[in-house]
Amino acid sequence: MKSVKPTIYVTRRIPQAGLDVLATAFEIEVNPHDRVATREELIAGVKGKDALLCLLTDKVDAAVMDAAGPRLKVIANYAVGFNNVDVGAATVRGICVTNTPGVLTDTTADLAFALLMATARRVVEADRFMRAGEYKGWGPMLFLGQDIHHKTLGIVGLGRIGQAVAERAAGFHMRILYTSSGRARAPKEVERRCNAEHRELADLLRESDFISLHVPLTESTYHLISDEEFDLMKRTAILVNTSRGPVVDEKALVRALKAGKIAGAGLDVYEREPECEPELRELDNVVMVPHIASASVETRTRMATMAAQNAVAVIRGEIPPNLVNPEVWKKRAR
Repeated sequence: MKSVKPTIYVTRRIPQAGLDVLATAFEIEVNPHDRVATREELIAGVKGKDALLCLLTDKVDAAVMDAAGPRLKVIANYAVGFNNVDVGAATVRGICVTNTPGVLTDTTADLAFALLMATARRVVEADRFMRAGEYKGWGPMLFLGQDIHHKTLGIVGLGRIGQAVAERAAGFHMRILYTSSGRARAPKEVERRCNAEHRELADLLRESDFISLHVPLTESTYHLISDEEFDLMKRTAILVNTSRGPVVDEKALVRALKAGKIAGAGLDVYEREPECEPELRELDNVVMVPHIASASVETRTRMATMAAQNAVAVIRGEIPPNLVNPEVWKKRAR
């Protein structure tokens, strides 16, 4: 009699390399729609499955887990962050939660610096100007932007991605300031390698020409940047956010940009994705991209294989490489 493989529901198509890894251990069901799965599709898809491979856009709460039933052993999140998964509820139910850390560090840092440069040098505005046929010849006042070299960059969150941004800034001879999302400073060797000086958030905002956000979304970082923080920034400052949208109070950002409290913003993430504050679309001093920080072929493929390997490991009775809730495994080992 042919053995029956465990089953996994994948909430949206991922790169084929990841599906190939899954196929070694699972019967795979993939949501056929190339969009975020609806609540109903998620609940129906996960029912009776042994594993779930989900995206940051999927809210996986206790109700989803209960809809899956007692066979569900692993939730493999295709992301570094996992605030979309109720980890506590998963732990109570003995479900492993995994993520894909580290793999997108350099790719995200690349985009953060691309947004910084594009905003500072008004690249998107100038591109629209050219495409509209408005260029009539060189002029000394045409699209004056800001220098990046030798300026001060404030990094909010000197973790893997923040450090990678600091390394890129070194090539522009920038002065690096940083603050941590928690109370602890970065280790001395990290400060030395990044040539970074620690500041409290308020001081960092006052001193920096560019501010790049690299903190996770937690209760303490929700609306970390709002009206009070914008009031501290230089009028020439540029804010870059490739972390999580709700770290920035989007309405306060619009107010700051319209009032000239800051010079511009480069955004990859938004407070209520896929929506954004409508007025942002109307402002020339904002560069906006649709959450593509990790969107390189190489990185998205590595994320897919990593998420798949996590799911396969759990089903095979092995500790997954990127287990978010290790207490689940400790209970199993007893």
